[in-house]
Amino acid sequence: MQTRATPSIGLNLPYVEGSMDGATPRWTDIRAMAVEAERVGFDAVWVSDHVGFGDPDAGWSGAWESWTLLAALGVATSRVRLGTYVAAIPYRNAALLAKMAETLDEISGGRVILGLGAGWNEPEFAAYGFPWERRFDRFEDGLRIIASMLRTGRADHVGRVESARGALVRPRGPRPGGLPIMVGAAAPRMLRLTAELADEWNAGMRTPEGLVPMLGALDAALAAAGRNPGTIRRSAEAMVEPGATSVDDGDPATFGSWERPFAGSPETIAAGLRRYTSLGCDHVQVQLRPNTVASVRAFAPVIEALRAG
Repeated sequence: MQTRATPSIGLNLPYVEGSMDGATPRWTDIRAMAVEAERVGFDAVWVSDHVGFGDPDAGWSGAWESWTLLAALGVATSRVRLGTYVAAIPYRNAALLAKMAETLDEISGGRVILGLGAGWNEPEFAAYGFPWERRFDRFEDGLRIIASMLRTGRADHVGRVESARGALVRPRGPRPGGLPIMVGAAAPRMLRLTAELADEWNAGMRTPEGLVPMLGALDAALAAAGRNPGTIRRSAEAMVEPGATSVDDGDPATFGSWERPFAGSPETIAAGLRRYTSLGCDHVQVQLRPNTVASVRAFAPVIEALRAG
């Protein structure tokens, strides 16, 4: 596994009730954060794909729909890449999802990263009638349909659960060879499919220490598939509290989680994020605490420190 240069940095945007320092992010807040992120030098913005969390009868926290937000962000921004973190294939017809991604790529001028997963939050599935059973079969069928459509313009697939016959991507967007597909994966089957079909891989929120075994599992899956490990981009998410004073002198490799966010000076945070680079990550999605426009501005010196080397 080769090490990388300074990683590109993405911002995970708030989209759930109460997720903006206790407040519900409105569209004007989300747009302002994305525009500011682009201004201060972030390379990408990401929106997670959930409809809500908790018990629909008591304690439900609702979420804005990801694709609608990303379409609007495609117009509000001009440079940053736009990614789903990650879209749950069982929530939508896979062939239609490929068309949605291609259309968003057209709107944004070729800036989309299609992050895909199988979904994990069972109450969402139950509340909205999404199919929970055999969701990994649905993921595999859906991934094969989407990859074929985006890369060749057509899918003909008869799967275990999902099928497509003559599903075309027409008209084509700005990248006729297909926009990149990222898979969020940890289990063996998902890693096998990542090695076979994905352009990028995401580990989820991990400390550098926690990322090491996952990178090893990915490399093993790539080797089993006969794929050059340098042909897939790697990313992970880290929690960062810019502007906060670090009160923990522990091993930096154990920071970046909900419980222990990176904090301290811009140089200290930048050094922590470089740990991901040293492990082979190309991109780090940061989630800010608090998740506000002010925190985006406070993160700007970290980007400067990263680029200063």
